[in-house]
Amino acid sequence: MLVEGELVPGQRLSEAALAENLDISRNTLREAFRVLTREGLLKHEPNRGVTVAEPDMGSIIDIYRVRRFIECKAIAQGYPQHPGTLHMREAVESGVRARETKDWVAVGTANMMFHKAIVELADSPRLVVFYGQISAELRLAFGLLNDPQFLHLPFLDMNASILQCLEEGRPNDAATMLESYLVQSERTVLAAYERSTKR
Repeated sequence: MLVEGELVPGQRLSEAALAENLDISRNTLREAFRVLTREGLLKHEPNRGVTVAEPDMGSIIDIYRVRRFIECKAIAQGYPQHPGTLHMREAVESGVRARETKDWVAVGTANMMFHKAIVELADSPRLVVFYGQISAELRLAFGLLNDPQFLHLPFLDMNASILQCLEEGRPNDAATMLESYLVQSERTVLAAYERSTKR
């Protein structure tokens, strides 16, 4: 729910409603709350309950630092027949279909899947799991913008261009494009953060 943008920064979570919607016990949900709080995705305050964490500027900068380190190295070793490349293709096609129906949240989710597929190119299950947490934190940062069309639309065509480089056997060109892409994305999110703190 965090990765797919269903929960937004600062949102208060109702234990009863979530347990019912997810069809799980409250004890199971409380354990999930504890884990996600420890990972910095939720915030628990005594007598106030659990809310979705709101990323700060330092965490946004760090998320992008980690992304550049992992994703650019992963794509540089990618090749056309790798399963991750095929998953990148599926994510691009899913994003295009979502754009046609103007479902901007789905475009954002396809974008998240595209970047997860890039990490798969590293052939490290541990990195993929670690990146899952980064993805959730990233989606919270995207939630600060509150305009998924503005945020995700420009990157859809960039995803296709990066994929094309990889499919043509030019992983170093794909890595160079991805580096610039991530810098642009970071600037967009940080600008949104600045605006959200001035409201």
